[in-house]
Amino acid sequence: MLDFWQSLQKPIIALAPMEDVTDTVFREVIRSVSEPDALHVMFTEFTSTDGLCNKKGREFVATRLVVTETERELLKASNTKLVAQIWGSDPEKFHESAKLISGMRLFDGIDINMGCPVKKVVKNHSCSDLINHPDVAKEIIIATREGTNLPVSVKTRIGFNSIVTEEWIGELLEVHPAAITIHGRTRTMMSNGLALWDEIGKAVQLRNQSNSSTLILGNGDVDSHVTALARVRDFGVDGVMVGTGIFKNPWMFNAVEKEISMQMRIDLLVKHITLYDRTWKDKGNFNVLKRFFKIYLNGFEGAAHWRDQLMHCKNCVEALEVIKRI
Repeated sequence: MLDFWQSLQKPIIALAPMEDVTDTVFREVIRSVSEPDALHVMFTEFTSTDGLCNKKGREFVATRLVVTETERELLKASNTKLVAQIWGSDPEKFHESAKLISGMRLFDGIDINMGCPVKKVVKNHSCSDLINHPDVAKEIIIATREGTNLPVSVKTRIGFNSIVTEEWIGELLEVHPAAITIHGRTRTMMSNGLALWDEIGKAVQLRNQSNSSTLILGNGDVDSHVTALARVRDFGVDGVMVGTGIFKNPWMFNAVEKEISMQMRIDLLVKHITLYDRTWKDKGNFNVLKRFFKIYLNGFEGAAHWRDQLMHCKNCVEALEVIKRI
């Protein structure tokens, strides 16, 4: 097994998998403004194993696993690793999906989503519901690993309805995933309240006591490079995964903070829209782009007005015309 996790420099800094966010375009945008050694691991959007194991469904979910040539070049130049994240409830489909992903030769690892709190996936006994079914969760990890020579990791939470950090992480450590990323909230908490980093710290202690080689990454409320390093120092994690914190500042992975000018923000927005249009063409959904406008257009006079103008656009061409007037 080619376990890149063990060879990464620490602390490990990762960009989280996010639905309708971390496609190949956004990953390329973030990688392009991050220093070569600032960002170590990136993830795809989470991809359904049911979809991958169905010929018709495979075509529908295939866009989640697209990696453009330009992104590949950026990843190679910076030695950033790319991990495909998958979700589901059937161990056999995880096994088959792992074989398919390995055959693509695009990814450095496979991550299993055991943390998504969305009702429609939880009701199918997937993602965070696996916290309630540790035996199935362990079977899924083993089945995935048997289907690939890539390292298999897990992203999860500290509990479902209540906090069960030590019991749950203890179960996962029994089957030796390459890494476990822990979001410091229960499924019930969703994204509300402060992430409970003390619980993530307990998982680190448990790992250390068991002499496991599994890496532990923490996730939750990290919105700056300084905060990431503080979490590593205070809780002993091997690294930090950044999720929605990236929406505050796309340049946040860089160790040296620079003043971000209005023109830098506008230029990056143009790059994002242009790449999106070029990459997805008729398969794209312009409405997906609208969630990104606030990332780029903020912090300067008139930003709210221009965001409003962009929200009324119907396609990339219209949006680029609006930007020319800023």
